[in-house]
Amino acid sequence: MAQTNELNFKGTKTSEKISENIHIFANDPSLAFFRIQEHIRKVLPPILEKRTEVLSLQSSLQGHCYDMEYGVQALKSIEKSDSYFHNIQEMIKTSIFLKQQLKYEENKKRTKRDSVKNSVYKRFSAHLALDLPDLPDFSVVMRDTTQRMETIIAPGQARVETSTSQSSSGELQRSHTTLH
Repeated sequence: MAQTNELNFKGTKTSEKISENIHIFANDPSLAFFRIQEHIRKVLPPILEKRTEVLSLQSSLQGHCYDMEYGVQALKSIEKSDSYFHNIQEMIKTSIFLKQQLKYEENKKRTKRDSVKNSVYKRFSAHLALDLPDLPDFSVVMRDTTQRMETIIAPGQARVETSTSQSSSGELQRSHTTLH
């Protein structure tokens, strides 16, 4: 009996353990799925935020890459235009040289003209300085004096000239001896 009791006790203990293990195996997947679901609910929103941030950074980075490729192409095209810049530099040097030649020729002509202008008479007259005062207009007085002198010198000739030199409007014309 002792053996049977002991065997019975061991059998019930074993069956309880098997039953407990079956119960754990039966409920363990649901518990595991609950834990997974709980974990997903906690972690999914931050992961989605990070994903959208990574996508925006990727598009921005792609734009910067395109800009960098465009800059590299621009630099390569500038390197190819080295011959054009060299030609422009040569043309500028040539134009500066031609401008200097023209200026030299102009100065040469000017000095030649100035040397002709600075003749002996001009150099001599430069030493004679006349400071004339501002005189009033003597043209009316000169005309009257000229007419008087003509009448004194040639009384008969001056009268004939005056009568023949009148125009149809009755004005006298100036004689050839007056100052113009």
